[in-house]
Amino acid sequence: MDRYIISTLVFVVLPFATTAESAELIHMTQTACQIIEAEPEPVQYSAHSADACVQVNERTGTQRLASAKPLRLQSGEYIFRVSNRDVPYELGFWLRGSGLSRLKLPSVSGGGLQTGESKDYIVSLEPGEYRYSCPLNPTPDYVLLVE
Repeated sequence: MDRYIISTLVFVVLPFATTAESAELIHMTQTACQIIEAEPEPVQYSAHSADACVQVNERTGTQRLASAKPLRLQSGEYIFRVSNRDVPYELGFWLRGSGLSRLKLPSVSGGGLQTGESKDYIVSLEPGEYRYSCPLNPTPDYVLLVE
């Protein structure tokens, strides 16, 4: 007698947690070495490479972060629309939990953002402290507080 093992695969399709229809839109504009909306007095830096921004941030990053007000949001669904206004190289965006919260809080990231383009990053934010930045630009790690 032959025996056959029949296995059953079950796929569960879960709805995407955040939908564009219900999400609040947050605009972020990148220029060389910074996200404009994050800084109270943005400065036009001249940088044609990520290495140039590393040098700018070594000189000015601590002071700029000290004067920047944290972005405060309620928990919920958001679209972060990030624009590359005039940076002549590819950019991205990275939003993640701060410190050990990085392990449990939602995160969103991506690249491929060319000069003049915008991209949407959709995320459902939970209460906690986050950081957002562009590692490709690079920018300081700005603070986002979700209540």
